[in-house]
Amino acid sequence: MISDGMAEVLRSLRLGEAGDPAQACARVLGVAGVALSLLVGADRTAEPLWFHPDLSARFEELQLTLGEGPGPDAVRAGSPVLEPDLARVRAERWPALLPAARELGVNGVCCFPLGIGAIRVGVLTVLCDAERQLSRQQYTDATALTAVLTNALLNGDRHDGEQPGLGTALEPPSVLRRAVVHQATGMVSAQLDVSVQEALLRLRAHAYSSERPLREIAADVVARRLRFTDDFDDDVSGPYSPDGGKG
Repeated sequence: MISDGMAEVLRSLRLGEAGDPAQACARVLGVAGVALSLLVGADRTAEPLWFHPDLSARFEELQLTLGEGPGPDAVRAGSPVLEPDLARVRAERWPALLPAARELGVNGVCCFPLGIGAIRVGVLTVLCDAERQLSRQQYTDATALTAVLTNALLNGDRHDGEQPGLGTALEPPSVLRRAVVHQATGMVSAQLDVSVQEALLRLRAHAYSSERPLREIAADVVARRLRFTDDFDDDVSGPYSPDGGKG
């Protein structure tokens, strides 16, 4: 059974009265952070819709840059990935993410995919506190929240003009925070004549090797300060002539 606090949060969401939904959910769940991301674009990358606090946003950005972690695994598997104590996770599972997460100060992460069957629409990420545990009540509340969000995203949840419904809390941002990543992915795909999935992998690899956020690398591609070539080791930095290739 969900807690009274979560029942109140879900009621507030349905009535459009939640204010900052991420903060409300983090408070009721009693966790260090909460982030809700939607899967957008042809490459199905996670676009943050709401998060609290900023640490949650930084962790989501880390998963996007590295392309690994509990969030991507939960989306692929279609089932929750629960790692409330990252110190107990095998190093080879997420070799790049684990040390970076420690540097951020993230102790544990539990991710709940939003979707039904093979359909995936998003992921709810919960950052666990320093006690490194997730109680049965926290799990029940997080699962209930995930189910309500999934239903709203797949079926819509707007009342007949009298109440705003949950849809107002799930309205996609008018400007995608990661639009530059999607644009750069398309440009690299054209430059290399590869799929958008492979183009995103190249962007991620370059971000990882240069120890820079993916969005910064993407911004360089869009601004034509960086061009990708067929030779992985010969990606070109600096201005270049658009006539020199596709994209």
